Formats: sequence, structure tokens, C-alpha cells
Amino acid sequence: MSAGGTAATAQAKAQADTEAERTDESAGSVDVPSAKASTGPAVPDARQPAAGPTDTPEPDPDPQQAAEPATGPTAAPAEAARERAAGPEEEPAPGPETARSADGTGEPAPDPGTEAAATAATVPAGAAGPTPAGRPGWFGWRRRFPRTARTVRVVTSVLAAVLVFVAVLVPNRLDRIDVQAFLRLPVEAIVLAGLLLVLPPKPRRITAGALGVFLGLSTVLKCLDMGFRQTLARPFDLVFDWVLLSDAADWMKDSFGRSGELLAVIGVIVLTVAVLAVSALALLRVANVLGRHRPAAVRTTLALGVAWIICFTLGAQFGGVTFATEGYAQYLANRVQYVREGLGDADVFKKQLAVDAYAKTPPGQLLTGLRGKDVMLTFVESYGRVAIDDPAMAPEVDATLRAGDARLRSAGFSARSGWLRSPVTGAGSWLAHSTFLSGLWVKNQQRYRALTTSDRATLTSYFRKTGAWRTVGIMPGVRKDWPEGKYFGLDHIYDSTHLGYQGPYFSWTPVPDQFSLEAFQRLEHGKKNREPIMAEIILASSHDPWSPIARMIDWKDLGNGKVFYKIKKEGTNPTQVWKSSKRVRTEYRKAIQYSLDSLTQWVQRYGDKNTVLVFLGDHQPVPTVTGGSASRDVPVTIVAHDPKVLARVSNWGWTEGLKPADNAPEWTMNKFRDRFMAAYGPHGG
Repeated sequence: MSAGGTAATAQAKAQADTEAERTDESAGSVDVPSAKASTGPAVPDARQPAAGPTDTPEPDPDPQQAAEPATGPTAAPAEAARERAAGPEEEPAPGPETARSADGTGEPAPDPGTEAAATAATVPAGAAGPTPAGRPGWFGWRRRFPRTARTVRVVTSVLAAVLVFVAVLVPNRLDRIDVQAFLRLPVEAIVLAGLLLVLPPKPRRITAGALGVFLGLSTVLKCLDMGFRQTLARPFDLVFDWVLLSDAADWMKDSFGRSGELLAVIGVIVLTVAVLAVSALALLRVANVLGRHRPAAVRTTLALGVAWIICFTLGAQFGGVTFATEGYAQYLANRVQYVREGLGDADVFKKQLAVDAYAKTPPGQLLTGLRGKDVMLTFVESYGRVAIDDPAMAPEVDATLRAGDARLRSAGFSARSGWLRSPVTGAGSWLAHSTFLSGLWVKNQQRYRALTTSDRATLTSYFRKTGAWRTVGIMPGVRKDWPEGKYFGLDHIYDSTHLGYQGPYFSWTPVPDQFSLEAFQRLEHGKKNREPIMAEIILASSHDPWSPIARMIDWKDLGNGKVFYKIKKEGTNPTQVWKSSKRVRTEYRKAIQYSLDSLTQWVQRYGDKNTVLVFLGDHQPVPTVTGGSASRDVPVTIVAHDPKVLARVSNWGWTEGLKPADNAPEWTMNKFRDRFMAAYGPHGG
């Protein structure tokens, strides 16, 4: 035996004697040697009973083995590590939250390189030992309550998988969310599971976290789609609609006050962050479960993949719903296509801007059929076809229109009515206004900005170009700087602060319609020795949320508008109204009736032989009122005292009176400008 071997044997014998002395001092207790204290190769077998006070360790039968240096804290953990390394799978190093214990209690398995691991390897099952330095779970609850910990782990894993499936399957429309929508097999979930299974541990976790955030973002986008479909009857536009979020905040402030706006904004931010965090954590949890149970997960994923292919090929359905779906992938593909189209829309619209049939027409040949007339182009907010066609509202609105017809006939006026199709629904009035006036289809904010920064002439600017009219705007809904106003060719604009109104707001509406029309009479139309007027007038009382709304009073009692404070107190509370779709529809109908009564009474009271009124709705109301109707039609009416004015549009096929017939012509709103210009040009219609 060499000198080194003799020294190693002596060192091992000395260590054994020391351990025996410690055993004697412990009075029969079990001593668990520390991994750090064990510097020699002699390691007690965990399967042997602990030495008693009088036991002495047996000499090492293999002196050469005792002489070999140990390569780890203890021999047993090192051997276990080598066995794992030689296995067919490389599994992620189990942490205290995910690893299983060897005894099946659900306790985390100790790391092989720690002191706790050496302790676990050397202490027999059931033997008492010192408390480990690391306590698994919060305050060690996993060790104290192993069954509860196991239950929590299983429930959490199941919930994580359910959340992932819900995020993939949930539709982006509220009217399509039902139980059947979630009783489907998404191919995206199968592909995702396969991807996570083929990745090594660390890339698996990174991929799961990144895809979880992406899944959360798509869920937020679906929620935005739901909100936009409820207000605009279309999904959220990732290119153009960001500016509308600030408009939504303004609407909240006007409807529910500054505190309501603040709470809504904070709530949206918190919910968004929560959705992203929960989605990422859920997919990480699913990835960990797949990694721990890889063989079973591989078999299950393959089986589901085969089942999906079979069901998709056969078109299998359950309850009328296709079982094998690829809806999430199709949703993302559509989104990408919408973004591509949006980015290319600028070039398309730029070409349309350059085409104007009347751009080179001399001013003396423009609108000759209306010379000497006062022309009022009036938009009635949210006055859509639903107000006339819906059985729940039609009787009352029809009675209002008949009463308006009677008023106008008694004052010597006649009317013709038809339908226009608006580019928007639910909201976006300025897009409808610019479509009507410019003769171009202005369907998004990018087109609106391009239009209002161009030299494209509008119907109002053509009136101004003739030099035969003073052009004014009555804009009660404008409460801040409106630089685009100059583009529309108006000599003067009266916003909400210049109409002389000192009464209360009615929810979003700054000025009631009756007062706006009276202000127009006082500020412009009622002046003596004036030139003809072309006025663009916006009636805003029928803007949602339609609560509270004003009511008609004697025109002589309007004064400065303070009389409306009492009327507002008698109105309804929007927070109560919007709890019921039926009440919302009722308040909408009343608001439309109020706007129509204001307009027809004004014509009866102040109109004369030179008055020409063109009024129309800008868009349909929100889907809560329309009931999900896809129609974007709005009524349009021309009222005139002079029979020659209506004779010029006799070939349009419009209905006599204020109510268009069901079969009256339907034009897109951008067609009106050129047809109107042609009808009232030198050669007539």
C-alpha cells in the first residue's frame, strides 16, 4: 500500500472514531452528518439503521475505494446526479415550487447540490432529523399541509390550461359568446403544446412566457373588438383607431363626470396589465406540467392532433358548431390583412382626392338653382333607419314625422325623402359629415386627416366659392379648438361657447337643439338686410347616452338657457338607463323625437319662401339600439317653400314627406354631393 493510501485510511479511521464519539454524546439520538462536514469518502448507507451509542463503525472492506477522493458533497447525491445525467431525457432542474418528492407526498425534492439534499439522502424514511434550512412554500405551508399543497398544484394547473383554451377560443363579439363557442378543439392549442414539448427546458420557459404575453395581447385586442362592435359595429382598427380611445375617455367624463373617467381609465390599465400577467403565468404553468409529464403529454398531443385532423376532414359538428376549429389563426390572419390594407389605404385615397368633377367649374356656374335661397345643411346626431323601421320605436317616431309634415304644410313647405348609407355606425360623426360634404368615402381617421389637409372642395366651400352666400357653422358639439373647421369653407363658426347658452349640459350634449336653432335665428338668420346664408348646423341632443334629454318649451321662454336646469333635474340618470337595453332604446327614441320637433317647429316659426332645409342622420345609433342590425342607412330629407327647388330633384325617386318609404332609393353618402351639385347647376338634374 502506498503512503497516500495509508494516510487516507488513517484519516477515514479517525473520522469514524469521531463520529462514534458524537453518537455517544447524543444519548441515543440519530445524528445526520452534514454534507459540508463530510470531507472523506466514507458515507453511511441510508438504508442501514442509525448507529446506537455503543456501535462502532466497521472498517472499510476496500481500502483502495476509501483512498479515492469524493467528487461531490456526498457519494449518494453524486451517484444520483450521474444516473439522471445518463437518462434518456434532460428535464429542467426542479425548483421548490414544482419538483416532486420521492415519497409521493407532494413535497419539493431537494437539490442534489445542497446540504438539504445530503441530509435527505442519508436520513432513513421516518427518522427524525433537524429542520432543513429552506422551507418550501410560503412560510413552509407546503411541508405542513402536503395534501392541500398537492390539491392547490393540481387546481392551479387545470385553471392555467382552461385560461389558455378560453383565450384561444373566445370570440371577439359579445353576441357570439355562449357555451357552444368553447366546446371546440382549437388546432392552435395542439400546435402550441407540440412546440413546448420539443423545446429544451430553458427555451421552453422563455417561449412560454413570450407566447403567454402575446396571447394576453390578443385577448386585450378581442376585448377592444367587443367594445368597438358595441359602439361602432366594427372591430378595432390597429392602424387608425387609437385616437378614438381619447374620445372614449372624453365621453366618459361628459357622461359620468371626471371621477367616472378617472376610474374607468385606471380600471382599463389595471385590467390590461392583469390579463398580460395572468396569460404569461398560465402558459408557463402549462409548459412546466408538460415538461414534468412529457411521455404522457406527447401521447395526448398526438392523439388530439389525429382527432382534430379527422374531425376537420369530416366537418364534424356538435350542436351546429364545427368541432375542429382554426378560428384563432384565422383571426390573427385577418388582423394582419387589415393592418396591411390600412397601411396601403393612404395611396388609394390620395388618388381619389385628385378626382373632382367640379374643380374647374367657374364660380358663376355653381349652384345656380339655389341663388337667393337660405340653405341649411343640418345633421341630426344618430338619426338612423332603426328609428323609422324598428317596431318598438316606429309608431312614436312616425307620429312625430306626421306632425312635422302637418306643421310644414301649414307654413307652405313640402318635403322629399330618401336613404343614404353612412360610412360609420354608432359613432364617428365627423367621418360622416366629411363624407357627405366632400363626396369621398371617409371611413377612418387617416382619410379624414388627409382630406382636411388637402385642397379638395366640399359642398360648403363650393357655396362660399360662388360668392353668393355667407357661410356659417352652428357647432354646439365643438368645445375646443377645431383647426379642421377652416377646411370646410365656413366664414364663421359658432361653437358651444359662442351661442349664448348659460344652461346645463345634458350628458354629452353641451347645448339643447331647440336653443341651438334659436341661437342661429338670433345670430344670423334673423338679421335684417343680410345676404343669403348657407349654414351647416349640427343638432347634438340625440347623441348618446340619451340621458337626460331636454324637452320642447315655448320658444319665448328660452332666454339664456338657464330654464333647462329644472328640465335636467326632471330627466333620467344615465347610469340607471344603461342598465336596461329597453330603457336605452326608449330614451333614444325620445331624443330623436325632440330633435325632429325642434327642427320642424323652427321652420314653421322662422322659415320663409327662400328657406331650403336639407337634413339627415349622420349614422345609425349603437348596436344596443339597433339590435345588431348591419344596416348603415340614414334618412335624408329636402324641405323647401319654393316648388322649383323640389322640382329639380323630382327624378330622384324620393318619397313625398319627411318619412322615406322602405323602397326609396338608397345611395352611399359620398354620392350626394355631386348629385346635389348637378341638380342645382345650370342644366338641372
